[in-house]
Amino acid sequence: MLDSLEKMLAKGTDNALLRFGLGKGYLDLGEFARAAEHFQHCVEFDPKYSAAWKLLGKAYQGQGDLPAARQAWEQGLQAARAHGDKQAEKEMTVFLKKLDRHS
Repeated sequence: MLDSLEKMLAKGTDNALLRFGLGKGYLDLGEFARAAEHFQHCVEFDPKYSAAWKLLGKAYQGQGDLPAARQAWEQGLQAARAHGDKQAEKEMTVFLKKLDRHS
């Protein structure tokens, strides 16, 4: 799947959904830096994409960049609240509480 998404990107297709798919694929492989790069592009295309903010935070957390993870989740919370995305809001609230406990 990643190969076909990378080919689409190479051909000039670039949008939030494509970047989300690439980010998720790399996150699943544990390639946190590449995942973060794609999720960052995704939220630049669509700053209200709360699921992308959530996974961007996960990618930063995977790299050990906890301040960046916190920032992504805080921005994601704003996006989730603005759209009424209760599930993403709950998840990111839990992630932030866990960060607070470990810092």
